[in-house]
Amino acid sequence: MSKLSDASRNKLKSVATATVATALYKRGFRIQCIQDVHPLSPNQPTMVGEAFTLRYMPAREDLNKIDVFRDRSHPQRKAIEECPAGGVLVMDSRKDARAASAGAILVTRLMKRGCAGVVTDGGFRDSGEIAKLGFPAFHHRPSAPTNLTLHQAIEINVPIGCGDAPVFPGDVILGDSDGVIVIPAHLADEIADETFEMTAFEDFVAEEVGKGRGIFGLYPATDEQTLKDFAAWRKAEGR
Repeated sequence: MSKLSDASRNKLKSVATATVATALYKRGFRIQCIQDVHPLSPNQPTMVGEAFTLRYMPAREDLNKIDVFRDRSHPQRKAIEECPAGGVLVMDSRKDARAASAGAILVTRLMKRGCAGVVTDGGFRDSGEIAKLGFPAFHHRPSAPTNLTLHQAIEINVPIGCGDAPVFPGDVILGDSDGVIVIPAHLADEIADETFEMTAFEDFVAEEVGKGRGIFGLYPATDEQTLKDFAAWRKAEGR
């Protein structure tokens, strides 16, 4: 797994998924947003970390009995204990929230191990408890109170699809109040640098629009005066 630098991690924590989506779109990446996932709490912090993946498949009853959880090699249990500090556990639950991908105990364990967050395109049980943890967690909706039916954890740290987005181990996951986006690992530093700069400009534009300035020539910056004003604003704001 590639290692995200502290500088890039901190920059990405200060940018929005929408800004990253624009930067990726300029490079031809159009399906990097994980669709139909939502933060469990509106107050949870921004999530940034490298993807560690878990894949579920439709359960086969004879292979998915309750005693499988006694096996230390069970993929769900291994994922919880092996997702590295600073990593984000990303689960392919087939966009099916009828049975839970995990619950509060497992998510708490991820938090205590120093992981950066968790995402499923299915759902969590104990969603109210998870929401109170202050830990970045994203799902489609609360699930039924069992994960022993419908889903069967099958393998970890392989390429997966999550909410129609391709996720490879080591890709950088950014999650905020708008949703979750996947940054290909080889572009992470480049995207962090570019979106950090884009965010400064967008903050300047927001201030100008708030003062009543029109968007023509401002956003995008097609007027030379806009660039001069932005340079002066950055100097004054220390940005």
